[in-house]
Amino acid sequence: MQSSKLIVDGKTGASNGWRRVKFGDVVRFVKEDADPDSGEFERYVAGEHIETDNLHIRKWGTVGDGYLGPAFHRRFKKGQVLYGSRRTYLRKIAVAEFDGITANTTFVLEPSGDDLIPELLPFVMQTETFTQHSIKQSKGSVNPYINFKDIAWFEFALPPKDEQRRIAEILWSADEARRALDQVVIAAEKHKRSLLDQELSLGHGQRKPVPLHKVCEMQNGRSFSSALYHKTGPKLLRPGNLGIDGYLDWRPDATRCLPQSILTEASRYVVNPGDVVINLTAQSLEDGFMGRVCLAKSERDRSLLNQRIGRFVCRDCVLPEFLFRCFQTRRFRGLVESSCEGSKIKHLYWRHFADFEIPLPPKDEQTQIAKLFQEVETAVGQAVRHTCETRELHVSLLHNLLTARKNV
Repeated sequence: MQSSKLIVDGKTGASNGWRRVKFGDVVRFVKEDADPDSGEFERYVAGEHIETDNLHIRKWGTVGDGYLGPAFHRRFKKGQVLYGSRRTYLRKIAVAEFDGITANTTFVLEPSGDDLIPELLPFVMQTETFTQHSIKQSKGSVNPYINFKDIAWFEFALPPKDEQRRIAEILWSADEARRALDQVVIAAEKHKRSLLDQELSLGHGQRKPVPLHKVCEMQNGRSFSSALYHKTGPKLLRPGNLGIDGYLDWRPDATRCLPQSILTEASRYVVNPGDVVINLTAQSLEDGFMGRVCLAKSERDRSLLNQRIGRFVCRDCVLPEFLFRCFQTRRFRGLVESSCEGSKIKHLYWRHFADFEIPLPPKDEQTQIAKLFQEVETAVGQAVRHTCETRELHVSLLHNLLTARKNV
């Protein structure tokens, strides 16, 4: 093989058969043009169909379901690897499980000879060293991209064929374990959503539907100038702190603080544990960000209410956590998405959901319902933690089996 270096065991000096190779010497960039209007293809794969850190394509489009832009002229075949060449930090790598068509911004890759087995190629591309190389070679700021020549000179350690098969078998087994756990999480989340919609439907039991304005009112936040941002002090609750799981997210890169002195004039905007808050502004309806509702759980969530967030002030007849669960139903999501105003920037106001009806049982029953969903969330959380642990194991295996090699 051209441009390869023999790797020698650092302790004994004996050859172990591993070679240092360039990606472009063992991988081919396949450029087969195809016509989506030929009737030959049923499915196409766009960038959004490939998920981060998931080698399996779980979504796709049907050819003919809408206009496919001129970029969709690249054929791919079952077994080839698809790689998103835009924003490569998203690590969009997938193995095609069917023939189809994709855009020319998605690389179609396969081994160029017998040196690299197809089963190992996607894992080479999942290594942190490959990802970092790809990111560093990216061009452009708004939508960074790479050309194949940018990754063709990436070097990695290539084991002998029998070792490749052993490593690939281990990594695919780990991937199957991750996939099984992903299905558990998906099933658990689906069960939770179904239970919410069933338990909190207007026709469930003998509960009387009550409009929201009868059980609570909404307080809007206030504007806090970014010039006041401080290294320490009260946290500022902004839309980015509303986690997708329904709870507040205080990651360091998303957390802004204000000086302690601000509390004197802004005491009525303090968010306390047990408060229910809602995002009132977003650029799109993607990921449920518009109208996302969260519950402040603990003292750690004490913060100041930003102007783009609303807080529900509950009357004695309703428990905040019960109200929080009512806002997690598909019925409320549908109202939010159909009611918000604006073209470029979406906005919600109290008038949009003040008449939203909730089933209001006695408070002891509200407590039972809140406890039920706490238990469901605990079960879902355990499944998610197992998935994260499996992900960490996968990363560790990639490093130990493919990149933790001494070379000369």
